[in-house]
Amino acid sequence: MTGETTVRTAVRIHGHGAQRRALRALLDGLPAHGGRLLLAGEPGLGRTALLQWAARSFRAGPVLHLDPHPEATATAGHLLETLRAAADGAPLLVCVDDAHLWDAPARSALGRAAEHLDSAGRVGLLLSAASDRAVAPALARLPVVRLDPLAPPRAAALLDDVTDGAAAPAVRERLLAEAEGNPALLLAMTRRLSPAELRGHRPLPGPPADAATLVEVAGGAEAAPSARARDMLLTVAAAVRASDGPDVDAGLVRDALRRLRPARESGARPEPLPAQLARAGDRLRFHSPLVRRTVYAIGAPDRRRAVHRALAEVLESGGDRLPGLLHRSWSLSGPARDPARADRLAAVAADGTAPAPYRLRATAYARAAELTADPAGRAERYTAAAEQALLAGRPEQARPLLAAARDRAAPAAVRGRAELVRGLVELGDGPVGDAHQSLSLAASLLAEAAPAEAATAALAAADAAWAAGDLPACLATLAPEPAPRTGGAASLRRPHGPTTVAAVMHHHRVGMRALLEGRLDRAGAPLGQVVERGRTEDRPEPLLRSAAAALLLGDVDAARRAGARALAAVRQLGSQSLEPRALEYLAYAELRAGRHPQARTHAEEGLRTALRAGQRNTAAHHRAVLALAASIEEEPDAVARHVAEALETARRHGLAQAATLAQWAAARADLGRGRPFDAADRLGLLVLPGPGRGHFAVWRLAVPCFVEAAVPAGRHEEAREVLTDFAGWAAFGADPQAAAQLARCRALLAPPDRADDLYRQALARHDEAGGDFERARTALLYGKWLRRRRRPREARDRLGAALAGFERCGADVWAAQARDELRALGAAPHATGTPTPLGRLTPQQLRIARYVAEGATNREVALALGVSTRTVDYHLRKVFAALGIRSRLELARVVGQAEQGRAARRTAAHQEKTGARP
Repeated sequence: MTGETTVRTAVRIHGHGAQRRALRALLDGLPAHGGRLLLAGEPGLGRTALLQWAARSFRAGPVLHLDPHPEATATAGHLLETLRAAADGAPLLVCVDDAHLWDAPARSALGRAAEHLDSAGRVGLLLSAASDRAVAPALARLPVVRLDPLAPPRAAALLDDVTDGAAAPAVRERLLAEAEGNPALLLAMTRRLSPAELRGHRPLPGPPADAATLVEVAGGAEAAPSARARDMLLTVAAAVRASDGPDVDAGLVRDALRRLRPARESGARPEPLPAQLARAGDRLRFHSPLVRRTVYAIGAPDRRRAVHRALAEVLESGGDRLPGLLHRSWSLSGPARDPARADRLAAVAADGTAPAPYRLRATAYARAAELTADPAGRAERYTAAAEQALLAGRPEQARPLLAAARDRAAPAAVRGRAELVRGLVELGDGPVGDAHQSLSLAASLLAEAAPAEAATAALAAADAAWAAGDLPACLATLAPEPAPRTGGAASLRRPHGPTTVAAVMHHHRVGMRALLEGRLDRAGAPLGQVVERGRTEDRPEPLLRSAAAALLLGDVDAARRAGARALAAVRQLGSQSLEPRALEYLAYAELRAGRHPQARTHAEEGLRTALRAGQRNTAAHHRAVLALAASIEEEPDAVARHVAEALETARRHGLAQAATLAQWAAARADLGRGRPFDAADRLGLLVLPGPGRGHFAVWRLAVPCFVEAAVPAGRHEEAREVLTDFAGWAAFGADPQAAAQLARCRALLAPPDRADDLYRQALARHDEAGGDFERARTALLYGKWLRRRRRPREARDRLGAALAGFERCGADVWAAQARDELRALGAAPHATGTPTPLGRLTPQQLRIARYVAEGATNREVALALGVSTRTVDYHLRKVFAALGIRSRLELARVVGQAEQGRAARRTAAHQEKTGARP
């Protein structure tokens, strides 16, 4: 008998941001017109909570909650009349919770009324329905917003919210893994625990999500009309346990049912598919994962074992050894431990010749651990299960497996492997300082028994220190080591047998240390060997290291090749955990090459895969790349959104590299929009010496932006200070654009008699390095300089080249600067769209108006444009007169409206060009 923890009500809704935005759009539109929306999700995902949130949020009129009373919903016409009367001319929100529980006639009337809702006036109909079965035909035409399970971070926040963070880490991980993102199930399991169990002082009841808890949350959705239907549901639920996904082969289920049902029923007329199941081609699945788990949990033990036995017979007859053995192990009654069967199951799971996905191998190892009598052997198999779960991109499953693997009696090598997995999990989604400690411990535990795995752990620890921006820890972790022995083991045990990546790890380690120590002459050779290995490799780990080494050396083409090969290898192996990392290297390579649209494409895909794999740290890196890509486009809102989301994770988990990139993106967006003072303030914190300086390997990349912002901001000495260090970086050659950027920065700081030659040198260097964006930036600055020197013909040529370069690489916000400069020369760049009030202004007046609308003072505008404050005062008076306004506040409003209209026209043009729909 367990006690109960008092679980307080969550103080806020966790997750479901997209769903709340859809509901908010419905509510905001009701004062003008009617609307309808169906909120669908499996039991426990929070449909009722969202419905209540919408009702509380609606302020424009009354809210009507409809219950399924037959007399009130006899006909659609009757229902519409009821709604009109309730509205009484005002906007009305009608909420119908659990519409799937209404009887068929009531649902039909509700559906027909929803189709004719426009005739009822400003009425919004908001329904919710469980998605444990197909949507009722009467409601199928309604626009649907679907609820998904909470992402692991959101579920963790909910658990911390309702328990005030009292759950012990191991208990927390177990509850989150068992809940699978279902908030109601998470709360129900937590309520079952006593305070001592919640804090880890007593063992958890097993399993936390037992049959009674699942039934409580599912609410009877698992009920079946007949014994044959119950058998089909149980067979599908049992088959999913040994599959790699939520669906199973319909033929396997059919053949198992033939073995399961008595011979006298074999000729019976087939029953229709139970409502809880869906068929897609030759695959069967449950509409609701919660219902699937409930069906299995409430099945009679004897019947469950019979189902597993039938499935085992079918699979074994077809040669599917691993799933067959799994079902056979679940079909047996008797003692909990079965060492012989455990050994067979583990041996097949480790057999690389037997094709099986990582997730299935993880299940097999975990089942083998349950059957293992020896504690040390049990710990080893739980560790192997965690390794496979991590490779499958399931860190939330790896964590409780690692907790189960804890055993002080286990050999050092087993404990080291467990710490390696734990560290890699934290490196993907956790404080990187913690990851560094776990990985360093793994390296020491593995040093004697598994030196190759120890090297892998040490290099991963260096990755963690690198991500944290901890240079001393990175150097300490990369301390000299003996030359590698051949035939080392892989970093994680994979079904394809041991790999020989020790040499790659050794050279990468030596090269990284030399680079960080400033011995640039000694870094090139070992890192070059790692890069060269990527030309012939076909395994993910060496290819990923090759891409990383190429980025360190500035060989972006080699980094792109290795990253693309790594991505293909990862996808061929089905490793969900490595795919986001391969896409990260690809995105960085494209970014370093100045190919921002390609970087954005890889980062968008990388963000999706990182979130699916539960890797918030990797997602933060992808968001930083997206912010940098958006910073050259006319998307300030996108930059701000990506920067905020990247920094949220970076600050929580100590990701100095991602934070530096995100802050650089925000500053570059300021610079592109003509706000050098703001950009210089942001960038000064990143590049100037001091405790707040950016990541040791990244801040130099932002120096050219700082110099470009610092010069108009009057911060010449600070710009010269950082340029000295940047010159050494450019000489190393790790950044193909650095030499050209250095000449450009020197031109910005040079006296007039030297600047001309320096700009020309910079353009010549750009021609050698390639890259439209950086060359166009130099041409823009050179054109501005020429215009101020009253050399209009030369300025027009440079500015025209800059405009063409910016347009070619999609740098719209920078292209706008080039157009403004050309207009100031009297040139006529191609039209930009529908005339606006700002079209009445001269080019110089327009530029001043935009600066002032951004909040710049007259002095700041004068410094940015290289004119006197009297000139700014004069033009600003002309702007006010032309626009018919009297204040800077009104000017900001007029400019903001014009910019919004411009952005809307650009979006519409892009959609028309690409065939996209709004």
